Amino acid sequence: MSKRPGKQSGPLHVAGDPSIVGGFRGYLVDFLGWTAAMQYAAMTVKARRIEMGYFIDWCEERGVQRPDEVTRAMLERYRQHVFLYRTKAEGAPLSFQTQSRRLGSVRAFFQWMARQHHLLYNPASELELPKQQQRLPRDILRVAEVEQVLNACDTTEPTGLGLRDRAMLEALYSTGMRRSEVAALRVDDVDLNNGTVFVRLGKGGKDRVVPIGERACRWIEKYVFEVRPGYIEEVDEGTLFLAKHGHAMDPKQLSNIVKKVIEVAQLERFKDTHPNAACHLLRHACATHMLENGADIRYIQALLGHASLSTTEVYTRVSIMQLKAVHDRTHPARLHRRGSEQGAVDGGEPADEGETLLRALDDDATAEAT
Repeated sequence: MSKRPGKQSGPLHVAGDPSIVGGFRGYLVDFLGWTAAMQYAAMTVKARRIEMGYFIDWCEERGVQRPDEVTRAMLERYRQHVFLYRTKAEGAPLSFQTQSRRLGSVRAFFQWMARQHHLLYNPASELELPKQQQRLPRDILRVAEVEQVLNACDTTEPTGLGLRDRAMLEALYSTGMRRSEVAALRVDDVDLNNGTVFVRLGKGGKDRVVPIGERACRWIEKYVFEVRPGYIEEVDEGTLFLAKHGHAMDPKQLSNIVKKVIEVAQLERFKDTHPNAACHLLRHACATHMLENGADIRYIQALLGHASLSTTEVYTRVSIMQLKAVHDRTHPARLHRRGSEQGAVDGGEPADEGETLLRALDDDATAEAT
């Protein structure tokens, strides 16, 4: 598969020869503009630009320079090319999820071309995507291992970054939020008195309110009053977790921080964890531990911000107070354990639904790492 350019400081690379009249480039620019205008997430726009770049490079290497030259037979050959492609570094095939993204962007592009009447027919109308693998996470952090990771943060070091990191990890584990959601948190999004967090524009462009445990609240409170003021520069932009330079943290920075803390914790099972998966280890752990303690899968679904699970046709809305009550009874990271709350919550789900949740989490992790 053609090599894509790396990170650039100038304008974003859009594939295609700009000198070709009616070529790929002009249509791709319009398609990406339409995708953004239709309120698709920025990550979706980026992914489509990259995946279409692979396809356009493949076409131009074969002398095909305009979308109207693409046929169904060509798309079938490209599908086979994606399936047979092997990475140069490891000689490994692309995962079925990656293959699906490659082909899905192409299918969306030609569907748009036909609907905009740039083509008389859609050559990708019969392009089938690979059947998705039903994968489960290879390893889940146990409760004791989570505690080991959290305690690996050096909260006494003089810069205060260790205390910040502890607050971030507590937030990740207590709420099950995605790394991008934690990185985007503002100070006023966290209600420390009521134990709730307002998540702005989560996946799918949806706001939601989720509970956060008392222990996480206390660490965040300590960070906000003792550490954060020292990292504010001229103007306080309101971001909760600040990087060294005093501005918002990039989600990848958050992943690298969690990865390093896991390494410090010396968890042998997770020593080879990829940075992009580090934050999701805590998200997985949050969902798994609550499920094991008897939480109804509907509440976990609402906590994680999943619009649906594969076994759930209709999204079940629950009130924040119900969700908070279940969270308090089932999440193991809290300051005080109350004996009356040790029992399972009514409505626990069978093991197969738990596996469905984990598969959804795994798909979610792959999408966020894109």
